[in-house]
Amino acid sequence: MPAMSRDDQIDNDAVRERFLAACAQALDEGRFERLVLAGYRGPEADLKRVTVRAIALRGAPHLSFVSHHERRDLTHNEPQAQGLQTLRGWLGSTFANAHLHTPQQELQLAYSRKGRASLRRSAREGTAPAPPVAHNRDKARLLSLERPFLHALGVTDAQQRLVPAMARKWKQINRFLEILDAAITASPLAAQQRIEVLDFGAGKGYLTFALHDHLRHALGRDAQVTGIEQRPDLVALCNGIVERLGLPGLCFEQGEVASAAPRPVDVMIALHACDTATDLAMHMGIRGGAAIICCAPCCHKQLRPQLLQPHPLRPILRHGVHLGQEAEMLTDSLRALLLDACGYDTQVFEFVSLEHTAKNKMVLAVKRAQPAPKDPLLAQLQQVKDFYGIREQCLETLLKADALI
Repeated sequence: MPAMSRDDQIDNDAVRERFLAACAQALDEGRFERLVLAGYRGPEADLKRVTVRAIALRGAPHLSFVSHHERRDLTHNEPQAQGLQTLRGWLGSTFANAHLHTPQQELQLAYSRKGRASLRRSAREGTAPAPPVAHNRDKARLLSLERPFLHALGVTDAQQRLVPAMARKWKQINRFLEILDAAITASPLAAQQRIEVLDFGAGKGYLTFALHDHLRHALGRDAQVTGIEQRPDLVALCNGIVERLGLPGLCFEQGEVASAAPRPVDVMIALHACDTATDLAMHMGIRGGAAIICCAPCCHKQLRPQLLQPHPLRPILRHGVHLGQEAEMLTDSLRALLLDACGYDTQVFEFVSLEHTAKNKMVLAVKRAQPAPKDPLLAQLQQVKDFYGIREQCLETLLKADALI
């Protein structure tokens, strides 16, 4: 890249400062939803992008930087003024693109291959000025914004107001609670005082904390909720919040479903467990006598290569996108049949995105009072397998090994 002239550099600095001024104004006016930094030019080969959101820590405004790597996300927080200085140092050098999202528009700062900076504004599709606050009607929620754990996790600020950048997460948390609350009411747990919950892949614990709070605070149950997470830093973070807030019946452990020892459980949760890890979680739930099994499957890899055998759908499945969609639909349909055969009433439906991903399907199984006849369900399972040429499915293999089907 040829060296830029002094005049060009002055122009670039002016464009960058206009972008930073727009960020600062959006923060001051509470319109800052998120900032996404892309086009990384630094030394970390696996760093994909950085997402920035506004949070409040100990009553002071901060910026939270989430670095999205190939296999992990790293978070660090900076006071707002310091965070804007960090952005000033990164723009144009470490990152070639920055996208500021506000309710009405997106502002993009882009650096060309020759290093020239430009700004582009685009209106958010379907947006309109917000009506006066007095005319807004809040949807009834199972969870109150006043709950202390929400502030500890950065969902609310020190005044117990929703942080704008966490609006989507707030929606996800409440939708998750609605689903589990209805499932509990329809299950044998409706009349049970003590409830054991296992949540595999708990991450930062948004849903784990919320379910514990709902069971203990709203329903008055003697709930023991355990979040299982591979990353030790997140386990330490969540346990620190538990200790600081004094939350009995909630703990986080480092581990994964593949190496977890079987244990009795009433509610088994595994959200975004990759490929056969979802089958392992379902199997553990069945073995542990779970009344509710709630999974959001991800990465349906096991059946995909088995679908390449000659059969009537081969001309359709030769397209990779169709093959992936068919493998996903088939995998979760077989899982639902197997759960039904084990005495559950199973639903497969779309759920709002949990970690800003298109993988938004949920499999929810609730224990029946009277199990359905097993043989017709297993016959349907075999018919589907025969048609597609499926030789092996992980959950079926595990259940057969334990003589559960």
